[in-house]
Amino acid sequence: MKRREFISLIGGIAAAWPLRAHAQAAKLPTIGFLGSGTAATWVTWTAAFVQRLRELGWIENRTVAIEYRWAEGQAERVGEIAAEFVRLKVDVIVTTGNAVAATAQATSTIPIVFAVAVDPASDLVASLARPGGNVTGLSGQTTELTSKRIELLRQVLPNLRRLAVVADVSTPASVREVAEVRAVAHKFGVDLEVLEIQRAGDIAPAFAALKNGAEALYACPSALVNANIVRINTLALGARLPTIHALRDYVKPAGLMSYGANFPDLFRRAGDIVDKILKGTKPADLPVEQPTKFELVVNLTTAQALGLTIPESFLLRADEIIE
Repeated sequence: MKRREFISLIGGIAAAWPLRAHAQAAKLPTIGFLGSGTAATWVTWTAAFVQRLRELGWIENRTVAIEYRWAEGQAERVGEIAAEFVRLKVDVIVTTGNAVAATAQATSTIPIVFAVAVDPASDLVASLARPGGNVTGLSGQTTELTSKRIELLRQVLPNLRRLAVVADVSTPASVREVAEVRAVAHKFGVDLEVLEIQRAGDIAPAFAALKNGAEALYACPSALVNANIVRINTLALGARLPTIHALRDYVKPAGLMSYGANFPDLFRRAGDIVDKILKGTKPADLPVEQPTKFELVVNLTTAQALGLTIPESFLLRADEIIE
């Protein structure tokens, strides 16, 4: 080959390289990550998911692309984001139970993985063992643990007689949880007052309308509660109400305590499910998994602010104490 021809060939390869690199990047499998809350409130969960993918060989921007979108507690945004993911032709959508129904309305072909759902068997999948369709994921067993949370609350407040519960009543899962809270409260002889919210603007008025006599607050997890947990805990603290939550992340910003599944672990396991789907397994063939890690978290700083003394025996059972 003559020198001039060789230089021309090298020049042609160099010129084509950016186009080829772009074409290769465009072929990366793409995950649509739909957060129903905010990036800030999901940071621990998102990190757990991405870390697990990395351990499995899916390295962001090298072997997989991830498109992040945040609904910020606005239910109407979920459908918009899901439609965008359909237009982008992502290979799989990862979200949580509160957003799955709207996402499933946007596509019946793109696999959908919920990292956690309150009661998936009721409306998200045909059954836990055989999900069917394009949806699968992990159950948070939130509603099933309602009795345990109220029992723990009564151990800290043995004279509890009136309980308030805050819930996004536009979310079917929260409505079911309120019904469970009511049944458990009735069993223990505890009166219940429901603070109904459907948007961020409802939160402060709901607390303002709270009747005298409420002694504690049970918060039903949802995208709206997730996006506004600091406000809810602050208002509860101002009203001198100890709070019980389902998520550890709800306790750190001035909550009192939580009992529930370990969400970072669920998001890690969602990474395993996504790995299988990207390698060709159909969602219909992947059973909905149950949580294996549960944790009791207590915030002693909040307890002190409320003038509460948590029994030593109770603290010894806690998986984490925030001081």
